[in-house]
Amino acid sequence: MSLSHALMTSLLEKSSSGYDLARRFDKSIGYFWRATHQQIYRELARMEKAGWISSEAAPDGGRTRKKIYRVLDAGRAELERWAREPAPLVDMRDEFMVRLRADAVIGPLGLHAEIERRLALHSTKLAAYRAIETRDFPAEQVLTREARIQHLILQTGIMYEQSWVHWCQEALKVLQDDEPAALAPPPTADAQ
Repeated sequence: MSLSHALMTSLLEKSSSGYDLARRFDKSIGYFWRATHQQIYRELARMEKAGWISSEAAPDGGRTRKKIYRVLDAGRAELERWAREPAPLVDMRDEFMVRLRADAVIGPLGLHAEIERRLALHSTKLAAYRAIETRDFPAEQVLTREARIQHLILQTGIMYEQSWVHWCQEALKVLQDDEPAALAPPPTADAQ
């Protein structure tokens, strides 16, 4: 995925200035696709040059250099083309897993603090996702198709963070226990 596709998706939701787009991006798509504000502004310029978006001066009487961006037909066509392509699976590449493997080979390396740090980070993000879910998707509310899809995306984040919280808790138990143990079966879908 390129940043341009993420930005066009956000602009189709609501035309906005670069600043407002960057702020909205941080609060939604930014949870699973990171970009700095500088990257966003550079990409907006590139997309405008490609003819995917256009900009016009903000209706503030010329007091600022603020531009409002909107997606053009060519940008919408590009987003539709991209969205229909098969998405590659993301390979896990986590340096900490190699460190943990080194702990298994060399012996205790004192990795508890790092796992506790990760547990805290994942727990915090999980709490944030659950707060968003409570705020934006109350159980008694009837959701539109668009809202159900947005909720589905949020649920992916919740499940991801839940799995890391569970893994960190399990890893702390394993590192604290020097005794051999039988391999526990993986959790079932019912257990979550």
